[in-house]
Amino acid sequence: MNTLLDTLRGSAAAFVEVRRDIHRHPELGFEEHRTSALVAQQLEQWGYEVERSLGGTGVVGRLVRGSGSRRLGLRADMDALPITEANAFAHASTHDGVMHACGHDGHTAMLLAAARHLAEHGGFDGTLTLIFQPAEEGGGGALRMMEDGLFERHPCDAIFAMHNMPGLPQGRLALREGAAMASSDYATLTLTGVGGHGAMPHRTADPIVAAASIVMALQTIVSRNIDPLQMAVVTVGAIHAGKANNVIAHSAVLELSVRALDADVRRLLEQRIRDLVSAQAESFGVQAQLEWRPGYAVLVNTPKETDFARQIALELLGPEHVTLQAPPLPGSEDFAFMLQRVPGSYLLIGNGEGSEQGACMVHNPGYDFNDDNIAVGAAYWVLLVQRFLVAG
Repeated sequence: MNTLLDTLRGSAAAFVEVRRDIHRHPELGFEEHRTSALVAQQLEQWGYEVERSLGGTGVVGRLVRGSGSRRLGLRADMDALPITEANAFAHASTHDGVMHACGHDGHTAMLLAAARHLAEHGGFDGTLTLIFQPAEEGGGGALRMMEDGLFERHPCDAIFAMHNMPGLPQGRLALREGAAMASSDYATLTLTGVGGHGAMPHRTADPIVAAASIVMALQTIVSRNIDPLQMAVVTVGAIHAGKANNVIAHSAVLELSVRALDADVRRLLEQRIRDLVSAQAESFGVQAQLEWRPGYAVLVNTPKETDFARQIALELLGPEHVTLQAPPLPGSEDFAFMLQRVPGSYLLIGNGEGSEQGACMVHNPGYDFNDDNIAVGAAYWVLLVQRFLVAG
C-alpha cells in the first residue's frame, strides 16, 4: 500500500494548509459556522451531495458510485475547546480563549483529504457518507445530529471514526474490540446545613464537615463496591463553601465526575453515590440535593467491524505499526451514541511520543496536531472505503 500512501503524501500539503487555517480560526461547539462552511464548500466542489446544518452546524457529504447497495459512514469532529493557546507558531489561534487543543482540526483535514481522493479516483461501489460533527467536546453533537435524523436520512451499514493520541508513535494505528472509552456522568451535590459562628459549632449543622466526610467516603465506592477487574472513577473536582475562617457556612457545593467502562458499573456507581450521599448527609444533620447529569455512554466497538478495521490497518502499514487490541481509555467520546445505533469502530492514530512533534497531551494549551498524520489518516480512510464498498 506504499503507492496509496505516497499518493496521499503527495497531495497532503494542501490539506496541511486547510488544517492550519481551521486551527487559526477555532470555533466552540455549535458555533462551527466558518468550519462547516469550509467543509461544505470543499465537498460540493468535489461533487458530493451536501446537507448543511444537521444538528446545528453539522455537515454530511454523500457520494454514490456504481450500483452497490452497501452504505458506509465515516465521521470527523470539528469543534475546539475553551483554552487559551500557548503556542507561538504562525497558525496559532487568533481567537482569544479558544483553541484546537484536541486535534479536531486534523481529524477534519484527514477526512477531507480522503474525500477529495475518493471523488477523483473512486475505486468503490456503493454509498459513502461523510459526517462532520459539531460539539463533540461535551456538547453531545452526535446526539443532536441523530435527533435531526442523521441515520434516517443517511442510513449506514457501518460507521467508523478516528482520533489522534499523543504518547503513541506518529502514524501508529491502535484498535480495540469491545468497550474502548468510558462513560462520563456529572453531578452537583448541594449540602444545606445551619450556618453560624465559628466559635459555637454546636449551634450549627456544618456542611463543610459533611462535605469532607462525603469526599472521603466516595472513594470507597470504587475500592469496595466495584469489581477490581472493572474500571471506575469517582472524582470530586470542586468544592465551594464558606468565605471566612470564623464563620460556619450555610451550604457547600461539590462537583463530581463519574466514569465507567461498563453499563452495569455505570448504573451501580450512580446508585451507590446516591445512597452514600443520603446516609452521610443524614448522619451530619444536613440536607443533600444531588443533581445527576448523564453524559456520554460507554463507547463499544463491535467485533466484526473492529476486525475489519484491523485488517485495513495491517494492509496499509504492516503489523509493526499497528496495535491490534489497545487498552481502553478513561476519556469519553460521543461517537459512542452513533455506535449504539450502527455497528462500527473507533480507532486511534499516534500523534507522537517522547520528544516527537505532537507528543504534548490533548486539552493542553501547548498541544498541536501532527500534520504528518494527514496523509496516513487519509490513506487509511481511502483504503477502508475501497475495501468495504468493494467495486464489482
